[in-house]
Amino acid sequence: MDAIKEIVSQVLGLLLSLRQTISIADIVDILVITFLIYRILSFMRQTSASSVIKGILIILLVAWISEYSSMIVLSYMMRQVLDMGIIVLIVLFQPEIRRMFEQMGSSRLNSLFRKRGRTENIEAGIRSVVAASEAMSGSMTGALIVFEREVGLNDYAATGTKVDAHMTPELIQNIFFNNSPLHDGALIVRDGRILAAACMLPLTNNININRELGMRHRAGVGISERTDAVAVIVSEQTGTISVAIDGMLKRQLPVDTFELLLSSELIRGRVSGSSQRKVKNAEKQRENA
Repeated sequence: MDAIKEIVSQVLGLLLSLRQTISIADIVDILVITFLIYRILSFMRQTSASSVIKGILIILLVAWISEYSSMIVLSYMMRQVLDMGIIVLIVLFQPEIRRMFEQMGSSRLNSLFRKRGRTENIEAGIRSVVAASEAMSGSMTGALIVFEREVGLNDYAATGTKVDAHMTPELIQNIFFNNSPLHDGALIVRDGRILAAACMLPLTNNININRELGMRHRAGVGISERTDAVAVIVSEQTGTISVAIDGMLKRQLPVDTFELLLSSELIRGRVSGSSQRKVKNAEKQRENA
């Protein structure tokens, strides 16, 4: 019992000493570093950068072994590689670094100043996209629809034709009709309205994506990697409906799951937890089927 009291007193003494030495700035410093590490690890998990990290760890291991084993030539070469480490990292992680800064630069405070009615517009837009996607899926009509969220898509909208129109299923189907001059490209949606059509999007650099997927799917994944946009893809070959979010592609979605997924992503915080659980359960059932 005396030993336990001694341990407790030592721990309390250590905490008191830390309280006297640690300032508020130190706590903020620790929290910021923790957040940055968490964000970096999240980026590595969501992208192919994890493979590059493994390669870097192997190089560090070889450098340590060569230095410890007195391998003069190999150790010299490893030192030269490590001296250029910062430049090499910037080159290797250029897409991930750009994406991180883009998301950091997109202030979410602007959502506080938007009209309250935009939620109703988004809900109407979701219903229009779901109805149009279901119809285009049945007619094997390819489509690529991108929902803007917090990261602005003006640069990509400038590559297409400005529309600025209320979204209806009939209008969406007419835009992606094969003989339409606007069908070849992406449709960008902002706050439930069509912003622009026939827009050019960046293709994904992910080498792990299925090779059977065409340019629409690669462009949908690419825009979701570089921004926080939600991309809807209707396959021209199979008629399947897919959604790209944060660089991840959810394929072959049933219509009800498709609608719940859009609602949970685009009306975040206004969708009940039960609806989000339905999306996850439907995805698990589809994966197990």
